[in-house]
Amino acid sequence: MSTENNNSGILKIRPVPAPVTHLSFMLSQVSLRLAAAAASIAAACLMLNSRQSKVLFGTNLDARYTYSPAFKFFTMMNVVACAFSVLSLLPVFVLSRKLSNSLNYFFLFLHDLMIVILLAGGFGAATTYAQVGKYGNSHAGWMPICNDFGKFCHHVAASLILGFLALFCYMVLAVMSANKARQIKV
Repeated sequence: MSTENNNSGILKIRPVPAPVTHLSFMLSQVSLRLAAAAASIAAACLMLNSRQSKVLFGTNLDARYTYSPAFKFFTMMNVVACAFSVLSLLPVFVLSRKLSNSLNYFFLFLHDLMIVILLAGGFGAATTYAQVGKYGNSHAGWMPICNDFGKFCHHVAASLILGFLALFCYMVLAVMSANKARQIKV
């Protein structure tokens, strides 16, 4: 009696190819870091150049970003994010080698998370001031200023949009780095 080994009932499991190869991961890291650096420096430059003077009721009034600590914080956080984006390209290029230590992805994740937190804090503070500038606060007796200082408010709005774009790029980078760090073999 010979028994035939029939494996037709057993499913053969093939390894699932990684949806993102190492090269595409590194290219997306570099391109997102460059996009975040460009968006954050553009947001900072727009905020630095946001000022407008106007004469109302015989009085010369100025609207400048330096009058708001939240706008100054937002500007400085975007400058810091731009600098760290450019500086973080060096570790990304080191990680592009196939034999690099996989623990370094965890440190890259911590870096990206720190920048997300700084950018989110600056964005939240500046958005709060921008909302008060646009709509005022009737409970505190603060009048909206965007009706009188339109150019200033448009510069601030464009800066906030670019700052949000930089924040979004870093959030994607943090998720990508966390996913790569999760694959560390202990």
